[in-house]
Amino acid sequence: MNFKAELGLNEHHQNEVINYMRFARSKRALRLKTVDSCFQDLQESRLVEETFTADEVSEVLNGLQAVVHSEVESELIHTAHTNVLLLRQLFAQAEKWYLKLQTDISELENRELLEQVVEFEKAEFTSSNKKPIVDAIKPKLAPVNEGGTTELLNKEILRLQEENEKLKSRLKTLEMQATDVLDEKAQLERALQDLQLVQGNAKDFIEAQDLSDLEDRVATLRSEFQKTLNDQTKNQKLLEETLATAKHDHLRIQEQLSVAEKELEKKFQQTAAYRNMKEILTKKNDQIKDLRRRLAKYEPES
Repeated sequence: MNFKAELGLNEHHQNEVINYMRFARSKRALRLKTVDSCFQDLQESRLVEETFTADEVSEVLNGLQAVVHSEVESELIHTAHTNVLLLRQLFAQAEKWYLKLQTDISELENRELLEQVVEFEKAEFTSSNKKPIVDAIKPKLAPVNEGGTTELLNKEILRLQEENEKLKSRLKTLEMQATDVLDEKAQLERALQDLQLVQGNAKDFIEAQDLSDLEDRVATLRSEFQKTLNDQTKNQKLLEETLATAKHDHLRIQEQLSVAEKELEKKFQQTAAYRNMKEILTKKNDQIKDLRRRLAKYEPES
């Protein structure tokens, strides 16, 4: 059976699943033996008489029920707690790389997937296919691949750099938009001033009967200009707030980039190549010092 094709797991994760199933099977077998021993103890300690009254049978069954209930409950609780520890291991590994895993609880009741797991367990642990006991020993965890760590850090740095460039471009666009709004506002203010000047000059040259109509028209134009000016002021404030937010995001990305670069440098200093280089440099320095001391012996005294 191709378990990878059915559940989408690679070979390494498939082996981890097999190890967990082997652990669960051993615990299950141990609990079943405990339950069997409960019945065996009952037979040897209580079922010694040939006949029993109804009350005695009820008492025996109640006692057996309490013992079996306690054993089963203890096993279910233990299984739940071990599953929590298993999830804790996975989440802890994910959090080291700032990943957030999600689980779908509803999939635990997916009968199709459960049947696939049952078939896989049968194929894996039948007597004909059962692996040797030596294979059942879980190997020790191998050290984290330094190349993989560096690759992940480099990817994170590239991602932060790209986001930083996007924020710079966004800041530049917002600054241009803010400048345009300020220019347009200044133009509107100048137009309003010009209109007010025209209104003042017109009052000296028009007759009284036309003054009322002109003032109405001027009032309407003034209202329209004022509304436009207010709208531009609101847009300016909105752009200023957006610009401030973008600057904050820019600073945050720069900080994340700095942390990632420091982490990469720290990982590099922990690599075998860095340690070997440092050891070689130390030896070379010692050799140079030794040569200088030797040369000093042969130099003529001043």
